[in-house]
Amino acid sequence: MTFEKLALHPSILKAIAESGYTVPTPIQAQAIPAALEGHDLMASAQTGTGKTAAFVLPTLQRLMTPATKNGRGPRVLVLTPTRELANQVTDAAMKYGKHMRFRIGSIVGGVSYQPQMRLLSQPLDILVATPGRLLDHMESGRLDYSRLEVLVLDEADRMLDMGFIRPVEKIAASTPSTRQTLLFSATLEGNIAKLAARLLKNPKRIQVSSAQERHEQIEQRLHHVNDGEHKHRLLMHVLGDNNLGKVLVFTATKRGADRLAKKLYAQGHPAAALHGNMNQNQRNRAIAKLRTGEVQLLVATDVAARGIDVSGISHVINYDLPKVPEDYVHRIGRTGRAGAKGIAISFAAPEDRGQLRDIERYTRQPIQAHVIAGLEPAQGRSSARDGRSHHGVPSHNKPRHAQPGRGNTAHSPRGNAPRPAQSQHRRRDSRPHGNGPLLG
Repeated sequence: MTFEKLALHPSILKAIAESGYTVPTPIQAQAIPAALEGHDLMASAQTGTGKTAAFVLPTLQRLMTPATKNGRGPRVLVLTPTRELANQVTDAAMKYGKHMRFRIGSIVGGVSYQPQMRLLSQPLDILVATPGRLLDHMESGRLDYSRLEVLVLDEADRMLDMGFIRPVEKIAASTPSTRQTLLFSATLEGNIAKLAARLLKNPKRIQVSSAQERHEQIEQRLHHVNDGEHKHRLLMHVLGDNNLGKVLVFTATKRGADRLAKKLYAQGHPAAALHGNMNQNQRNRAIAKLRTGEVQLLVATDVAARGIDVSGISHVINYDLPKVPEDYVHRIGRTGRAGAKGIAISFAAPEDRGQLRDIERYTRQPIQAHVIAGLEPAQGRSSARDGRSHHGVPSHNKPRHAQPGRGNTAHSPRGNAPRPAQSQHRRRDSRPHGNGPLLG
């Protein structure tokens, strides 16, 4: 299938062609026609599958028809869980609508209210917002939803996880009942299904992939650790691999992210932290540094990393296992995107056995234990999965890093190891997918 067969407007097709896109992804091929027909949608799509374009393109198409009501309020409202994701959606809407005269803006927390107040005082076509800040403006009487035609809930599962269910429902209740609602989520079950039942009308259900997808393009490795010192030595060994591209390292706490980033930087690894205690400018700078290659490692917490769109991430390292199994899927999905290969490495201490078991049950697949020569876990520690000694890894499953002599250099920084090739720093919209780049 091509984008031309989706019956998109020539101006939209021109923007797509100029970006080098040729083939829609599965979520785009199913969601775009259904949205163009006016159906409400419940769509399951993982990060990196092109879901942003799956709702941006049909909403741009809808805006080609003049509004039936006068006013200054938005015709399309997109709610996202994080500022980073809001910026990503805004950029996509501006990119694919560049040949059309649409007014597009965003309302997010962490920035001044004054520019946002000016934005809301003028006619808008598309408004992208995080629920908390948008609700602030609503309660001050600055929002007019009389013209609203489409409401998009992007990463609805994450908005619920972050406690935004009441703001989302309050915002939705303030919009016209005639609106079209498009809901995108990693899962369509549980609380998401209940939310959809309240907000959507006879929705079409599209489930291209589930949250338990196997991530076959990602090599998942498990390293059992004795303690914090052993864990850090293993991390230093992994970072000694000259084939590393960009790396995301996940920690359980904001303080842990700061401490680890500073320690890695002092040990010769260009690293920066990313967490919720940083203001928006600080977070933007950290992400920009990873994008440009000024830093190679970003040490992040789950909430802060949500919505990051950085190409060339070769490794995701779970320095601390996530408390929630779904977060494991979201974390490792930052690598191995658009057909590329990726590596996800998890460290598990004896007290992490319950979390490890929950993750394996959720993903419905075991994570293969790996051992590095010279950095083996203490004798007698058993796998949380099957009780085997961690030394009993089948030889054909041993990691490529387990080479003679490597254990003796585990503490050495990368030094003069080459940086990733420039092609790894391209934006996501230039990554290959199938017969052409991925349209995100």
